[in-house]
Amino acid sequence: MTDTMTSDQVLGGPGLPQERRMVTAIPGPKSLALLARKAEAVASGVAHTVPIAAVAAGGGVIVDADGNSLIDLGSGIAVTGVGNSHPRVVEAVTRQVAAFTHTCFMISPYEGYVAVAEALNRLTPGDHAKKSALFNSGAEAVENAVKIARKFTGRQAVVAFDHAYHGRTNLTMALTAKSMPYKSGFGPFAGEVYRAPVSYPFHDGLGGAEAAARSISVIEKQVGAGNLAAVIIEPILGEGGFIVPADGFLEAISEWCTANGVVFIADEVQTGFARTGAMFASELFGVVPDLIATAKGIAGGLPLAAVTGRAEIMDAPHVGGLGGTYGGNPIACAAALASIEAFEHDGLVERASEIGVRLVDRLLQIQAADARIGDVRGRGAMVAAEFVKPGTTEPDAALAIGVAKAAIAQGVVLLTCGTYGNVVRFLPPLSISDELLDEGLDVVAAALKGIS
Repeated sequence: MTDTMTSDQVLGGPGLPQERRMVTAIPGPKSLALLARKAEAVASGVAHTVPIAAVAAGGGVIVDADGNSLIDLGSGIAVTGVGNSHPRVVEAVTRQVAAFTHTCFMISPYEGYVAVAEALNRLTPGDHAKKSALFNSGAEAVENAVKIARKFTGRQAVVAFDHAYHGRTNLTMALTAKSMPYKSGFGPFAGEVYRAPVSYPFHDGLGGAEAAARSISVIEKQVGAGNLAAVIIEPILGEGGFIVPADGFLEAISEWCTANGVVFIADEVQTGFARTGAMFASELFGVVPDLIATAKGIAGGLPLAAVTGRAEIMDAPHVGGLGGTYGGNPIACAAALASIEAFEHDGLVERASEIGVRLVDRLLQIQAADARIGDVRGRGAMVAAEFVKPGTTEPDAALAIGVAKAAIAQGVVLLTCGTYGNVVRFLPPLSISDELLDEGLDVVAAALKGIS
C-alpha cells in the first residue's frame, strides 16, 4: 500500500489492514486539499469532527487520502455496527443495484420492503401483533411515530425529556433538549411539545422509582394525561450524554403510559441493532414499547429508518397518510436484510457485550487514577466517560474536547456528546478487534494524561 492514496486506489471493507498507521500529521496534505474544497462548496453549518478525507473503511479502521489508518471508535455515529462494507451487505447491495434502484414502494411495491418490515416485526420487543413503515432517517422515523400516536389517540400533546436528542427537523428539534448547535436560531418550533425531567443517576442521585414519580408529577401537572398522545424517550439517551436511567425508571414511565392510554415511543435510533448488547436497548430494561423508531445501524451505512409498533396503532393513519418517495428504498432494504442476517448469525449481539466489558473495565482503571473522570457508564458497545472538575459533578467540556482532539491527532476517531459537552463516547464497530480497541484506549489514556 502506498503512502498516499485516492479512493480508486484502495478497496475498503474488512480486507483492510487492521492497524493504526500514521503516515502524515492529521490532516495530511490531501485531506487539507479536500477540506479547502469543502469550505468553498459546502454550507458552513455542515461541520466535521475528524479533519480527514476518508477513502476506505472496514473492520475497525478508516483510511484517509494520505494513507493514514485511524482506529474507528465512532462507527459514523453508531451506524456501521456490522462494520463498513460488510461482505453480506456488499453482495446484497450489488445484486439489488443490478436489478433495480427505485420504483417507489407507494407506486410499485417490492419484496425487500415487505421482508424488512417482517424482520422488524419479529425482532422488536413484544410478542403482540405488529406492523412497520419504512422511512429515510431517524428524525423522519420519530416524526412519523408522533404522527401515528396523535392519529391513534386523537390527542396532540407529546412529552420528551431533559437531555433528549431526537433529530434536526422542526418537530424533532422541538423534542430535542439541547440548544447549541441543534436549535439555536431555528425556531419557532412545532407546538404541543412538553419536557419532563429524566433519570440521570450521576447528577440527581435518584432511584428509578423516585425519578419516575418526579417525571410523572410534572407530566400530570403541566400537560395532563387526557391531553397526551405520546411520551418519547431514548432507552439510553444518546447525544445527551449516554445517560443510562436508573433501574425501574423506564418501566414505571411505560406502565403509567399504558394506564392512561398514552402511546409509549422508544427512540432506538442510536441504541438499536445490537449496539447495547441486546438487539434493542428496551429489552435491557424489561420495556415493551408501543412504537419503536429505528435507523442508524439498521442497514450497514445506507439510509433507512422505520417505525414498528402495535398493529392497531400503526393502522390508525388513513390510507396514504404515511409514506415518502424514497422510504424503504430497495437498495437500502437489501442492505438492511443483509445487516440483520449478520446481527443474528455472526454473533454481533454477543460481541457488543464483550466490547462493553472491555471498554468499561479499561475506563474504570483510568478513572481510578484520574478524578477528572466523574462517571463511566453505558451498555454494550455504547459506553461513555463524563469529565468533571475533580471532586465535583461540575462539567469540564474543555477537557472532553481536548481529549478527543488529541486522540484524533494520534489516529483514533473519538466523539464527544452531552448536554454540557463534557462526555466522550465510545461507539466502535462491532467488527473491531480486541487489539485495535485496546490500542485505541491506550491512545485515549495518553491523551488524557497529556492534558494538565
